[in-house]
Amino acid sequence: MRELVILSGKGGTGKTSLTAAFASFSSDMILCDADVDAADLHLLMAPDIQQKTDFQGGNEAIINPDKCTRCGLCIELCRFDAVKSTFEIDPIECEGCGVCYDLCPEKAIDFPVTTCGEWYISDTRFGPMVHARLGIAQENSGRLVALVRQEARKIVQKNKIDLILTDGPPGIGCPVIASMGQANAILIVAEPTISGIHDLARLAQLAAHFKIPAIVCVNKYDLNLDQTKAIKDLAKEKNITFAGVIPFDKNFTESMIQGKNIIETYENSQASIAVRKIWEKVMAQPAMNIERLI
Repeated sequence: MRELVILSGKGGTGKTSLTAAFASFSSDMILCDADVDAADLHLLMAPDIQQKTDFQGGNEAIINPDKCTRCGLCIELCRFDAVKSTFEIDPIECEGCGVCYDLCPEKAIDFPVTTCGEWYISDTRFGPMVHARLGIAQENSGRLVALVRQEARKIVQKNKIDLILTDGPPGIGCPVIASMGQANAILIVAEPTISGIHDLARLAQLAAHFKIPAIVCVNKYDLNLDQTKAIKDLAKEKNITFAGVIPFDKNFTESMIQGKNIIETYENSQASIAVRKIWEKVMAQPAMNIERLI
């Protein structure tokens, strides 16, 4: 089993469009959408959901008014100002730490597990797909990312699938870290901007820390050739494989409107040719030709 995780320093760089395009190049693959906070790979994959499961992560404190004596200890103890003067707990402010539940002298606080979202196993025209949806204002996205990847690995093990293609979350936070573990390599999709260079440097540092080989490509490279060159120079300095560049192409948008990837709709466009070259270079890397433990 091999896994390629596609990441970016911010949202909107084109990593989901690139992941969807890559899906056209492999016949023995499973898709995994690890961007659970803002999942959108399903918009291009039209998944047929086969299994839907609630995701439960964390707890939420609830005061039982029949037991509460209004002693005020919970208000004093709460560091998040979640307990109001009416002796009700604001679910948005509550961090689920459990201090009030543990220390309430009347045991008047319940602490049930909360349902934060759902995860799915689906069929697509390219093969199976594991994805999820986190509820509005819900947390524990790192745990949900880990769960989605774990379920993808179970399917790989059962069906002897060769490749996991993971659309990762943006940034460098907990969800990103959860999406990287045990991956063969990460592909960083960078933009030719000053912030894009900064984002690349942060992701490269994160990959180096976890000893995961990093590869970089530049999307919409022709919007700023100077910044594209700066990204190439940074990749060389950081010993990151540079996989290539993708020109700005409105066909990406046209494909999304049709619910398809650019390879399906504009296979002979310059952007499609560039994407194919990047795919071939990524798959030729030594890191992508070593099996990882599931």
